Amino acid sequence: MATVLSVSGSPSVTSRTTGLLRHLDAQLIAQGHEVIPLDVRTLPAEPLLKADMRHPSIVTATALFARADGVVIGTPVYKAAYSGLLKSLLDLLPQYALSGKAVLPLATGGTTAHVLAIDYALRPVLASMGAAHIAPGWFTLDRDITLGEGGRVTIAPGSAEALERVTDQFSAALRGHPTLAAAVV
Repeated sequence: MATVLSVSGSPSVTSRTTGLLRHLDAQLIAQGHEVIPLDVRTLPAEPLLKADMRHPSIVTATALFARADGVVIGTPVYKAAYSGLLKSLLDLLPQYALSGKAVLPLATGGTTAHVLAIDYALRPVLASMGAAHIAPGWFTLDRDITLGEGGRVTIAPGSAEALERVTDQFSAALRGHPTLAAAVV
């Protein structure tokens, strides 16, 4: 199956966004995909802020994007946009780092007022980076994600069902079945 890079743009150690991504990662692994998690917050701040594209951690992150068949991008929404931490990484990647890849954008936030952040803030950047297929993204309210003991993540039933549908659609796109991917919506 496909290799998927699962990128969390959350700066928080106890992040609902990251929890949501790890939940989705488990679904993708169950479907036979290899998943590589990348938490941008674990990259050193200095090379991100100084745009040091030759720093080993940035070179490694860039190589992960190049290796992946598909990329899941998860971000909390701040000020109606994706996180600055995620932007710092995306700005350092080659212009067409997503060329030929299926991409699934996900966002989390405290209010439905931010639901369009995926389509108006994140999707244009992903498209400009050459993504072959951008799956319909999914926004999940913070209150629908519970982080439990030992990293256990619980997603509220309605959100879990919707997330499963977009995950299946993304997985179908990874397998090269765009018609099936479109039918899953």
